[in-house]
Amino acid sequence: MTAADDARFWNKTAERYAASKIADPGGYERTLERTRSFLQPNHRVLELGCGTGTTALRLAGSVGSYLATDISERMIGIARQKLDEEPVPGLSFRPAVAEDLADDDHRFDVILAYNYLHLVRDPDATLRTIARLLKPQGIFISKTPCLGEMNVLIRRVLLPAMRSVGKAPHVAVFGAKELMQMIVGKEMEIVAHENHATKGSETRPFIVAKNRDPEQFADEDRQ
Repeated sequence: MTAADDARFWNKTAERYAASKIADPGGYERTLERTRSFLQPNHRVLELGCGTGTTALRLAGSVGSYLATDISERMIGIARQKLDEEPVPGLSFRPAVAEDLADDDHRFDVILAYNYLHLVRDPDATLRTIARLLKPQGIFISKTPCLGEMNVLIRRVLLPAMRSVGKAPHVAVFGAKELMQMIVGKEMEIVAHENHATKGSETRPFIVAKNRDPEQFADEDRQ
């Protein structure tokens, strides 16, 4: 499968996805509340993998501008319909992935990626792009399923079988520690790692990282 295959998969499932219910409403609300604690009225925010815009519509009113993106044009179409029905100043939707924005001149104060990193083809490369898209001291917030901590039958048998018949997209398998190791590097440092699940086991850690100031690690290199 390719990224184009992934886009086709999400386009086909967009209406069903839009109609689905949030599996853990309590955990979702806690994530929104915690995210808002990092947002400021003048912030420029980017959300990656926004789906049909539910989270964007809830958070965009807390910041100056909010660009919500998704690989699926149909998802974005549904999100735009929601925005037409419920206008939020400063919120816009665009079909894109992180790499599509790499050449933009503007940088973001906050980048959000909920249920996103496990779906990209190269999480390491995507995280490098995210670091470049952030301003110095900018915040990256992720809540990503860690399939490496799920039942072995799910990740080794069920998911491959579903992908082979087009019933599942590409999914990367990693654990929470591996995810944090990918995030941590010369560009970002972890500032929060939390469990927001209110039922069942937590396989989607809420992780907050801060982009380091280039001058800071330039000074460290000279030491």
